[in-house]
Amino acid sequence: MAEQMATAGLPEPTDVAEVVVRYLEAIGVEYVFGVPGGAVEPIYNALARSARRGGPRAVVARHEAGAAFMAEGYTRETGKVGVCISTSGPGATNLLTGVANAYDNSIPMLAITGQPSLPSFGRGALQESACTGVNTLGMFRHCTRYNSLVSHPEQVESKLVSAIMRTHRAPYGPAHLSFPVDILRAPAPGSWLNYDLRNLIEKPSLVDIAVVRQLAADIHKADKIAIIIGSTCGEAIEAILELAERTHALFVTTPDGKGLVNPRHQLYRGVFGFAGHYTANAVLLDDPDLVLAFGVSLGEWTSAAWCETVLNNRLVHIDVDDEHLMRSPMARLHVRGRISTVCELLVESLRGDEQRAQERAGKVSLRSVEGMLREPEKYESQAVPIKPQRLMRELSRRCPPTTRFYADAGNSTAWAIHYLQPRDRRIGHQHDFGRTHADVGERRQDHAGWLRVIMDFAPMGWAIGAAVGGARGNPDCPCVCITGDGSYLMNGQEITVAAAEKLSVLFVILNDGALGMVKHGQRLAGAERTAFELPTVDYRLLAESLGVPGFVIRSPEDFEQIDIEAILRRKGPTLLDVRIDGEEVPPMSLRMKTLGSER
Repeated sequence: MAEQMATAGLPEPTDVAEVVVRYLEAIGVEYVFGVPGGAVEPIYNALARSARRGGPRAVVARHEAGAAFMAEGYTRETGKVGVCISTSGPGATNLLTGVANAYDNSIPMLAITGQPSLPSFGRGALQESACTGVNTLGMFRHCTRYNSLVSHPEQVESKLVSAIMRTHRAPYGPAHLSFPVDILRAPAPGSWLNYDLRNLIEKPSLVDIAVVRQLAADIHKADKIAIIIGSTCGEAIEAILELAERTHALFVTTPDGKGLVNPRHQLYRGVFGFAGHYTANAVLLDDPDLVLAFGVSLGEWTSAAWCETVLNNRLVHIDVDDEHLMRSPMARLHVRGRISTVCELLVESLRGDEQRAQERAGKVSLRSVEGMLREPEKYESQAVPIKPQRLMRELSRRCPPTTRFYADAGNSTAWAIHYLQPRDRRIGHQHDFGRTHADVGERRQDHAGWLRVIMDFAPMGWAIGAAVGGARGNPDCPCVCITGDGSYLMNGQEITVAAAEKLSVLFVILNDGALGMVKHGQRLAGAERTAFELPTVDYRLLAESLGVPGFVIRSPEDFEQIDIEAILRRKGPTLLDVRIDGEEVPPMSLRMKTLGSER
């Protein structure tokens, strides 16, 4: 078997910890992100031996939540399951936030935690977190798709395989295994690696053909079609955009789906949902016959606070995730199945339907991407301090086409969703309107797109770790982390991981001396103005104290003094301390409406 061949010539594993690492190697995992401790020492021993022979190795985070964020970024970039590890007790509870974030955003992940030895359970062992202590296994139950304690060496293979398989099945999310340290040190079972793992974790392509045929017939009859592209459409994006072109359907994206498309595509009408564009709303208000929602979670931010312009009987919801489909009971049609397979079948059904396509073509008006922006004059502003809108313009213009942008929770997300508009994306579906797939020279390599944001759980500081994990998974593509000063003060220490790993990550700090979304939310709501102030910090000096070069940006002209492309070619991180105009209000009215505090 392929997995056995991957470990051919290696000595038999001596203990359970070695078996765990060999399984990770068999499914292509290259890195394990975590913080070591006594209860997981055997796994780190196995990882050290693995690293010496070119197998999976440890990447040491500075905080366990950062390790989980890194594992998520690695998953998004590589498509492989991200693995994070912590010791028992507080190590596990620190890890919990990152695992919960992966759960709420449907990101595959394997979390491994340690426990004291089994005989010590219930006796007050240091950092005990079993059922007789601070029950971390019980905590993980609420934010994982699979959760188990490995209490016997003979369980390791079946439970590890079950956990890995569960991360690769919809609804996607993390799995958690907790190992007592004496189990990790126990001799390896007599037989192991008895499963064809790559076959077991391959995504199924099952679809309901009858429902797809019904949808194809509805598409043929429809005069006006709108498409919404959600975050889980990465592997299907080529087929979805060919479907849009063949039907001359205008398409919009959810905030977390924006990075999957070229914002210069002539059928694109912007982002629908949080921090979105009026042009996207207009598409759905213009009485389309059908609204095809592909891979849309229909949570608060991806449905524009459960807006009735989407949630009505024109909606056709296409998704592999039943949890998403349960949020659209009013839809005229639910299509369950792998999105790429559904789209390929729909495209095939439309071949030869050229007359119908031409009838729709004359009804499509073209629009430039700049025409979508709120306050476009601020996108071009020369004002000092620099407007955050202008900062997004500079990043859009100056970063190379292969850049991955990670926007952190808070104002950073809002500014990036609305204003970040790269000019010449080379990843994703990039061909001009009307060209065929045969004309496309470069095919997309990743399924996460050029902009990566989170919608649901949304912990501050997520992007800092995620950018490091993404860069570790693919060091050939530079990463830009757009974060606020509040988030950086929470998780900024992870910049030293990028330095230790020599990763090309540009950390861009929107420095306004405040928890920006809190400040603006209070002002918009007419609430008490309190508890949002942050200390004045020179983040350039802070970075330099950690051995990381930094720059202060106060005006658009300051960008002329630095070479962003050279910075992103450097094997190591760089920090930009951007002193933004803190009085600029981000596009956050949707959040205010949901909170009931809009005025």
